[in-house]
Amino acid sequence: MRHEHWIGGAAIAPAGGGYLPTIEPATRRPGDEVAAGTEPDVDAAVRAAATAQPAWARESGASRAEALHAVADLVERAAEELIELERACTGKLAGQARAEVDMSVAYLRYYAGLVRSVGGRTIDLGAGAHTYTRLEPFGVVGVITPWNLPLNQTSRAVAPALAVANAVVVKPSEFTSVSTLRLAQLATEAGLPDGVLNVVTGTGPDAGTPLVTHPLVRRVAFTGSVTTGQALAGLAAERLLPLTLELGGKSPLVVFADADLDRAVAAAVNAVAFNTGQVCSALTRLLVEESVHDEVAQRVVDAVARLEPGVDFGPMITEAQFTKVLAHFGRARDAGLVPAVGGDAYAEGSGAEGYYVQPTVYVGVDPRLPIAREEVFGPVLVTTPFRDEDDAVARANDTEYGLVGAVWSGDVARGLRVAERIDAGQVAVNGGPLNIETPFGGFKQSGYGREKGIEALHDYTQTKTVSLSLG
Repeated sequence: MRHEHWIGGAAIAPAGGGYLPTIEPATRRPGDEVAAGTEPDVDAAVRAAATAQPAWARESGASRAEALHAVADLVERAAEELIELERACTGKLAGQARAEVDMSVAYLRYYAGLVRSVGGRTIDLGAGAHTYTRLEPFGVVGVITPWNLPLNQTSRAVAPALAVANAVVVKPSEFTSVSTLRLAQLATEAGLPDGVLNVVTGTGPDAGTPLVTHPLVRRVAFTGSVTTGQALAGLAAERLLPLTLELGGKSPLVVFADADLDRAVAAAVNAVAFNTGQVCSALTRLLVEESVHDEVAQRVVDAVARLEPGVDFGPMITEAQFTKVLAHFGRARDAGLVPAVGGDAYAEGSGAEGYYVQPTVYVGVDPRLPIAREEVFGPVLVTTPFRDEDDAVARANDTEYGLVGAVWSGDVARGLRVAERIDAGQVAVNGGPLNIETPFGGFKQSGYGREKGIEALHDYTQTKTVSLSLG
């Protein structure tokens, strides 16, 4: 099946007439084709957004909230269809795909509710003036999403951007575009004005770059690799274009000897299995206090060895990522590392049918080695012992990334103390929840700007001050 762009509330064929093939990663069979977007397609989408945005901005916050609730209603009713679309292009387990659809609905409803209570403030400059601030939209916002969580990532950016009266052009990954296209179609069916939400599919160079460089785009949100984020930041700098960059991670999971080890082990196994490690916030460095390191590591290895492809985890979503993870295994072997479990692709059985790699744990790894420093973006965990609190913090921060961290300790005061010393945008202590309400973003090479929470609304607005003389 072929899928066109969604521009101005309608399906639009690509200007160049080309389409891109996709592969179903769980089977390696051909999937749907998506329009191969180029600069003319991006220009059409941005101009449709720029035309629609002023009227959308004139709507009250309550009216925009009602529109987002209507979109959420349709997405909720189309859940089974969206789950199947996600499954086909990502190979995700059905339960995870359902959770991501539910999360997409939750983003729409959360920002629909939140926007009705967000506004500027008055500033007391004395009896002779009336001075206040307004939160105003940028206008047209470009959103570039990755292939690992397509519907979830789109909703996470689109919901707050639309809530505060921007119009949006989304460029999803060419590997996983279909659910994003369907979201835009559902939004139109729900009554969202034509042109307020548009989707142009295609590759990064052909469609993503023109979106960032288009003169009518006034803000861009990008989720993806550090390398691509750096390239886009360079392009944006030439236009003084503000960005939200959510990039990579090599996040630490710190476990002290007095922690609830059952829960800590479960968290480590989840880091391997959830989305097959294809999550920028995955806790892929397990740092364990020396006295219990070997016990914890063995328990994690035993649990990971029981994970089954297609039952407990899905495939690598792209062939390129499949190849990349195998290359990491090869370099680890060259460095003399032997995995305690995994370390290869599947040679037989259901795992061999798709882009599945074996869940893998390397125990007692020198933190200077590439496997302990580079983002693998697969079901790969490394363990390293630490001596004491200061050593734990030093090892946790010994990375160019700073996206997420986790601390497990029976001493809550120590858990909070360590969390505050970890250089990361968000840190969970003893499984503390990080959800829609909690702002999400990175330190260091993990990017800047914030998604989720009320902070996302502020990232998609500009503050204007208005001052009236009463004299």
